[in-house]
Amino acid sequence: MEFELQRTYFKEGTNGALFYKGRFMGFVIELPWKENKRSISCIPEGVYQLKARYSEKFKHHLQLQNVKGRSLILLHPANDANKELQGCIAPVSSLTGIAKGLQSRIVVQKIVSQCYQAFDRKEKITLIIKS
Repeated sequence: MEFELQRTYFKEGTNGALFYKGRFMGFVIELPWKENKRSISCIPEGVYQLKARYSEKFKHHLQLQNVKGRSLILLHPANDANKELQGCIAPVSSLTGIAKGLQSRIVVQKIVSQCYQAFDRKEKITLIIKS
């Protein structure tokens, strides 16, 4: 199973669109590119494996594996990248500005549900990030 994230970079943040098999899944908000600096930058473009993760704060969500120089990069709900993210990725249903969106939890639930079904089938899930 392979997701593709197409990014557009701005000084204030990063917006993107997430696709699965060419089908639009939702928009994505992230922090701006700041040379992959911890907690203040989006992560580098590349191919990352996703794994299931659970926490009290985010409930069921996803974690990106093997992000160079970074750890605990998650795909979780957030509607304002600059206030709610520390390098993670937040899917949203619509964009309201640069690095801002709406209804993140709904989109995350849709993606997580699809991924967890694939995990049950022992499928490998990857996220390709590019501009």
